[in-house]
Amino acid sequence: MFCVSSAEIGTIMNITKGGLVLFSANSNSSCMELSKRIAERLGVEMGKVQVYQEPNRETRVQIQESVRGKDVFIIQTVSKDVNTTIMELLIMVYACKTSCAKSIIGVIPYFPYSKQCKMRKRGSIVSKLLASMMCKAGLTHLITMDLHQKEIQGFFNIPVDNLRASPFLLQYIQEEIPDYRNAVIVAKSPASAKRAQSFAERLRLGIAVIHGEAQDAESDMVDGRHSPPTAKYVAAIHPSLEIPMLIPKEKPPITVVGDVGGRIAIIVDDIIDDVDSFLAAAETLKERGAYKIFVMATHGLLSSDAPRLIEESAIDEVVVTNTIPHEIQKLQCPKIKTVDISMILSEAIRRIHNGESMSYLFRNIGLDD
Repeated sequence: MFCVSSAEIGTIMNITKGGLVLFSANSNSSCMELSKRIAERLGVEMGKVQVYQEPNRETRVQIQESVRGKDVFIIQTVSKDVNTTIMELLIMVYACKTSCAKSIIGVIPYFPYSKQCKMRKRGSIVSKLLASMMCKAGLTHLITMDLHQKEIQGFFNIPVDNLRASPFLLQYIQEEIPDYRNAVIVAKSPASAKRAQSFAERLRLGIAVIHGEAQDAESDMVDGRHSPPTAKYVAAIHPSLEIPMLIPKEKPPITVVGDVGGRIAIIVDDIIDDVDSFLAAAETLKERGAYKIFVMATHGLLSSDAPRLIEESAIDEVVVTNTIPHEIQKLQCPKIKTVDISMILSEAIRRIHNGESMSYLFRNIGLDD
């Protein structure tokens, strides 16, 4: 398990060579908290830049210091207005490129549109489009965290460091859940089983998988393999040729594979946005005898009425990292707790700037993690 002591961080954080510039591309002040934490850990000042919206809603970026020949790190956390967030980043990257920056590294803890990384009927792979736009704008390196699908790294033609938040979440479980030894790690769907298995093996705990829940938007039924739609009559290539039809899937009744009776249930996932599936999983676990329910996720989007629904649900606590600002949601729901991951982002920036190996940040991380 990856872990860095406070003493170790204190000795390494401030050792950076000259020529580093740290910018925040957010015009929304609530999104700048993570940038300030990273700058403080690195012992540098935030770069001077103005990012704002014109009256006609166009984004304008004005860099107010020289970046010529320097390593520029642009930190961009995603706000509710995700499209404005993307334009702020692209314009700032291009502004640094045209100002002759030596390298432009994007620090994007949550990569937007990451759920749209598969072809669905006549849709598009939006995360591939976004990756192409970032590279075209001038990005030379990307630091991100827990991509929704690791294959998204292949959409870029630049180096991508996909850091992991699991060490910080595992540490939270060990330090903040007193009787975690009586817990079981739960995957709310078979698709989340690998992540749950990784947590369970590191904590030496059991695992449970909920099977048969309502079909979600990432099922095979909505991807491009079901296009074009079935026609009443389609002429075969040859009159005698009959192509066998795949038997349609039938959703089984909800079952929990694994024992959760009298145990603490810890549901793990990478993103918590629309909480309906988490609420349904919590209700199922309660019915099966779980006496306490935690939800652990890297990215807490918590859209729409998520805070209210969590507050009224059987979930005891939702733990997310600060890859996305959610202070307003925490005021609406005291059950939401935050884990700070600025430490690993700061160390990644320091190592890239100083030309050091990144392997230290990926210790004990396997292909399935």
